[in-house]
Amino acid sequence: MLDALMKIFGKKEKSGAIAKQRLQVVLIHDRANVSPEVMENLKNDIIKVISNYMEINQHDMEISLAKDDDSVALVANIPVSRMKHDKGEHA
Repeated sequence: MLDALMKIFGKKEKSGAIAKQRLQVVLIHDRANVSPEVMENLKNDIIKVISNYMEINQHDMEISLAKDDDSVALVANIPVSRMKHDKGEHA
């Protein structure tokens, strides 16, 4: 998500800062006891549910965990192509 915000505001990070950010994400996942398989399953489940209501760009979708003080938050950046208004459009 931070990467997306940086792209919007045009600020470029140095490779060291990017590596540090990636390491923090890995450490958060480890501390939360969330395996890559669980994160992938969670992402797939979110895709299934959200796809009932809107068309999304799955390739640009980002789901991660973020640490804030004593808690861990699920952060999702899901590009929406369009909303599905008709109940008959559910997949």
